[in-house]
Amino acid sequence: MAFVLNVPEISEDHDREPSPYDENEVHDSFHQLIQEQSQWAELQLRELGAGAPGTSDRGRQAPLGPEDAAAPSTATLRILASMPSRTIGRSRGAIISQYYNRTVQLRRRVTRPQLGGAGRSARPSLRLYDLELDPAALEEEEKRSLLVKELQGLTVAQRDHMLRRMPLGLAEKRCLRSVPLGPRCLHTHSLGPAGWGQLGGRCEGPLAAGGCPEGDGGDWVHPPSNCDVVSAPREESRTLTGKHRGGRGQRGLFPCCGQLRDTCVLVLHSLGLGLLAGLHRLMPWHYALKRIGGQFGSSVLSYFLFLKTLLAFNALLLLPVLAFVVGVQAAFPPPASLGSVPAFTGLELLTGGGRFTHSVLYYGYYSNSTLNQPCAPPDGGQCGPESPSLPYNMPLAYLLTVGVAFFVTCVTLVYSMSRSFGESYRVGSASGVHAVTVFCTWDHKVTQKRASRLQHDHIRTHLKELLAEWQLRQGPRSACGRLRQVAALGLVWLLCLATTLGCTVAVYAFSELMIKSPVSADQEGALLALPAVVCLLNLGAPYLYRCLATLEHHDSPVLEVYVAVCRNLILKMVILGVLCYHWLGRRVGALRDQCWENFVGQELYRLTVLDFIFVLLDTLFGELVWRLISERKLKRREKPEFDIAGNVLELIYGQTLTWLGVLFAPLLPAIQIIKLLLVFYVKKASLMANCQAPRRPWLASHMSTVFISLLCFPSFLGAAVFLCYAVWQVKPSSTCGPFRTLDTMYEAGKVWVRRLEKAGPSVSWLPWVHRYLVENTFPVYLVSALLLAVIYLNIQVVKGQRKVICLLREQISNEGEDKVFLINKLHSVYERKERSRVGRTQEAERLGDHPGAC
Repeated sequence: MAFVLNVPEISEDHDREPSPYDENEVHDSFHQLIQEQSQWAELQLRELGAGAPGTSDRGRQAPLGPEDAAAPSTATLRILASMPSRTIGRSRGAIISQYYNRTVQLRRRVTRPQLGGAGRSARPSLRLYDLELDPAALEEEEKRSLLVKELQGLTVAQRDHMLRRMPLGLAEKRCLRSVPLGPRCLHTHSLGPAGWGQLGGRCEGPLAAGGCPEGDGGDWVHPPSNCDVVSAPREESRTLTGKHRGGRGQRGLFPCCGQLRDTCVLVLHSLGLGLLAGLHRLMPWHYALKRIGGQFGSSVLSYFLFLKTLLAFNALLLLPVLAFVVGVQAAFPPPASLGSVPAFTGLELLTGGGRFTHSVLYYGYYSNSTLNQPCAPPDGGQCGPESPSLPYNMPLAYLLTVGVAFFVTCVTLVYSMSRSFGESYRVGSASGVHAVTVFCTWDHKVTQKRASRLQHDHIRTHLKELLAEWQLRQGPRSACGRLRQVAALGLVWLLCLATTLGCTVAVYAFSELMIKSPVSADQEGALLALPAVVCLLNLGAPYLYRCLATLEHHDSPVLEVYVAVCRNLILKMVILGVLCYHWLGRRVGALRDQCWENFVGQELYRLTVLDFIFVLLDTLFGELVWRLISERKLKRREKPEFDIAGNVLELIYGQTLTWLGVLFAPLLPAIQIIKLLLVFYVKKASLMANCQAPRRPWLASHMSTVFISLLCFPSFLGAAVFLCYAVWQVKPSSTCGPFRTLDTMYEAGKVWVRRLEKAGPSVSWLPWVHRYLVENTFPVYLVSALLLAVIYLNIQVVKGQRKVICLLREQISNEGEDKVFLINKLHSVYERKERSRVGRTQEAERLGDHPGAC
């Protein structure tokens, strides 16, 4: 019994081509197809039942199906038709026949060469035919050949789109794509049990029934054994989009244009790929970060990722300052001062004074004038309508640029922190992460040896970290061990806090000494004393903390790093608090007749430069020299480990100095960018040469989140409070800067509003905006309330997601238990039926052996 698959072309398909992924249409056509074949199958069964009983099975046609399986019954076909699957029960013949009917719409009429006009070498030999073929297989083969012809008549885009939508196997799609597009001749002959027929040869256009013209003798192409469609040697694909099948004459008339077009397309494609590769290489330190993560783990990598984040924050802070303050003032320099400008001696690179004082580096260089002044009426009246109404007010531009840059930095920092929280504290379970890492982490697109080695190292290190974290969860300490650890923690914390207090007192006493004994202008080197003391304390105290931390014996390396970060953070923030009091509380009163803003900017510049120098010294003596001593003198093979806590706190400390000084030294973010770039390369080289991977590997899954949080709350928030106090409360210098004639820096906005009120009615809305949106505190409270509401809603959403996930897990567990229960019930029912059947059989046998028993 054979199924004759005859699917007619539907008239509705002329308007809209149904997709095989449209569930309703595919299901309806599928159901109709199976109903037709079921009816035909019933007729065949009736005819076979009424036929001669001596009919041998050899004369019957084999049914369609894999491995000559038995044909499904009518009830089975109906059940399959009611199932929602797209391809269950559909044979390849039905699929090919359906798609052949659809490709007829896209076919373009073209004259095909006759077989009589072809040479003898282009005609297939009759010896290659298998005369004993299954008619059903021949019919399927014929429809397949027609589908191949129609596919060849389509453009590349239409053919690829049609092949993607076909519910066929990957091997068959690959064989269909391998049909050549060029003018070479393709000949096929029958091969295999299905009995392939001749598909003819083709020189141009679709695959025709005729052969190729004489002189184009092609070789016979045998399809592979695992493929049931015509295949041919792969040729170079050509772009045929927008061309007709009969466009052979045009290519013959203008062959150079086609070659030029193809060359241009290839050049543009190569240029695009080159640009993408260049943009990929522009990502800073892409390969270096991969190498660090593969060799030293995620804990050391988190430091360099944090450094990269700080680089982006400084660039974001520097761009508006350069565009609206530094660039404008450099284009319109203020009038030269009466005094002579000192010559450059080289010491300015350390002290920040000398010639740098009379440059755009510091606050005192900027003028308080208004650029592009519209008019200056002598009688105090309003300006005329012909004059420009919005002049460039340098004091207002200075204040607004710093304020907007801080606001954008705050928004970006909060967004980065929330995103880092979302990535680190994901809602879900970490069960099965070892199996996922082993079986699903490898990227099979990696082909280069160096990249594959990096990925291998990264997976190996990640597995070590996961196993170390799993081992820490398995072995809790006893009660006595916990008591001893708590006692050691308390003692070490007391010693660390005493050290922090001593450093704070030392900084305060030295700053008071600097005020009592002022330094003359000829002794600029003495100005480095206070920054040097601060940097020396910041360098020495963390080493003392590390020595004390050896008494604690933390089980978790993560906890050890967090404790070290907290101690170093307390030390640096307290020292910066003392310095801020020294600058705004003591120096402002001591430098009444001088430009105290320049002095504060120079102090922050000196602290930044000396901090970089001490970082280099720490890298040199703390890592390189210690490695040499350990290898040559102590004869140890162990290298020092990378101090994550100390190095991260150095980055946070340097970024805090930049945020504190951007108001007094607008180019300080540029200096910080240069410093970060140098620190990255120095630390990377020292890490590769002098350090080893952590002896106890640990997974730094939340480390980046902790670093961003510390950067936001103690660092950025403290700098914002410092600058707000300087803007709203401290009186500016009367001899320098853009706010020299004002009581506070904030009054620059009020002065600008008063000028706008006199400028004319065209800008009368700006004073209203300033009065009701800037000076009024209600918008501030409203924005704060909205922010708190958004945070609360996000927290509730996360809690809801956690609850839903817990319910889904419980539901999955219950469904598994229900399945086990049903299987056990079915098994018990089956056993009871089996026992009853065996009992009835035994009873029948007993009655058969003893018929007179009843």
